[in-house]
Amino acid sequence: MKIKFLREICFVCKNNKIKKEGFFIKSNEKFKKIIHALLPLIIGGIVGIITSNAINYNNLVKPALSPPAIVFPIAWTIIYLLIGISYTLLKEKGEVSKETKQLYYTQLFFNYLWTFLFFVFELRLLSVLWIIILDVLVICMTYQFYKQNKLSGILLIPYVLWLIFATYLNISIYFLNL
Repeated sequence: MKIKFLREICFVCKNNKIKKEGFFIKSNEKFKKIIHALLPLIIGGIVGIITSNAINYNNLVKPALSPPAIVFPIAWTIIYLLIGISYTLLKEKGEVSKETKQLYYTQLFFNYLWTFLFFVFELRLLSVLWIIILDVLVICMTYQFYKQNKLSGILLIPYVLWLIFATYLNISIYFLNL
């Protein structure tokens, strides 16, 4: 049985007759979906590792509603997964326009770079302006996703809410640490 299966695979590969429903294509498509879903989390994790030594959250004067530092990696893990799943749902249904794709990757860029601005370079005022731009990008992206696929838009609501809270923290920390 195993030999017959291997012969069929070799025959298909030799003759370039891999069909859409073939083993390799299905596996490749599943792998791409997983990568799309995990990409924000993977990059976010890399950014976290790179910036971990520069994060001085406990040394800052913080506003009354500041959560403990342990909350941030948990929240961002969930949010990055939701962002990736949301985008993957759009891609799966072929509903990603060029504009939507640009908006998605632009907001991810702004998101990741904020960590460097705030913690590594300690550019608190610039990070306030940066996060406000990020707020606008994410709200626009959420609306765009919702128009194309309701579930994709709904999955981004925790991101919008957390980002608004992060904006409050960013502005408060800026003024409390002048």
